[in-house]
Amino acid sequence: MAHKKSKKWLWPTVFIGPHLILFIVFFLVPVVFGLYISLTKWDLFNTPKFVGLQNYQTILFNNNSVWHEQFINGLRNTLIFVVTSVPFLVLVPLLLAVLLNLKPHMSKVFQSIFYLPNLFAISAVMIIWNFLMSQSYGPIKSVFHSNVDILNSQPWAWIAIVGVTTWWVIGGNMIIYQAALNGVSKEILEAADLDGANAWTKFTKIILPSIRFQLLFTTVTTTIAQFNVYGQPLMLTGGGPNNSTRVLLMYIQNNTFGQGTSAAGVSSAMAILLGLVIMAVSLVQFRLLRQDN
Repeated sequence: MAHKKSKKWLWPTVFIGPHLILFIVFFLVPVVFGLYISLTKWDLFNTPKFVGLQNYQTILFNNNSVWHEQFINGLRNTLIFVVTSVPFLVLVPLLLAVLLNLKPHMSKVFQSIFYLPNLFAISAVMIIWNFLMSQSYGPIKSVFHSNVDILNSQPWAWIAIVGVTTWWVIGGNMIIYQAALNGVSKEILEAADLDGANAWTKFTKIILPSIRFQLLFTTVTTTIAQFNVYGQPLMLTGGGPNNSTRVLLMYIQNNTFGQGTSAAGVSSAMAILLGLVIMAVSLVQFRLLRQDN
């Protein structure tokens, strides 16, 4: 009997075990360690000195502290990026998926075209677009005969970052929406046609409710991903002009590994606070977007 029970738990352990180990090693342990470091003063070399909630108090409430200014500016710029980019990263792929679904004979070709940028490394994408939008030698300036320094003036810097990000990553959500649209009941759509429903009515009353769970998934995961923005402003604008595109992760990285004395404790506290903001926003999205049957 005991032998049968051991066999019963063998296969679940085999399948779940590796994922559980990876979760513990690469997520749970770093989170716990980061939480501990956020309660200390540490320069990465000497022994961490426990200071309690002092780092959080400095970041949140000390208006005279450079850490407070960095956190407020970095979080504000991160929120600007999230608010401006997420609607495009959700709605543009949805529009493309709907259009491709209407033309199935062209679907595979354009699906590959739109998904291809998603396969490129962020460094390659940003280097190419930095060249294209360069004020000194960029072809975009020559083609449009414009004197606007796109990467060093606002609001063009944000438009460039959001535009390049949208071009780069829309393919992933588009594939999800295409799969979801293929699962929409054809019988219901045909019945709607017989009842005289127009395209907008079918889209809002039948298609959107049918793919609401995929929309919820992509909205939440896309929002979480955009909160972790780093490479785009780093390589396109360097955080400029005047730190207007310097996001929170850029401050966290610079305070930990930049020149001068490292402030790993403060950086960890900033990272923990950013994680809490992401959790709060995700929970709000779940509440607003979830619809029970």
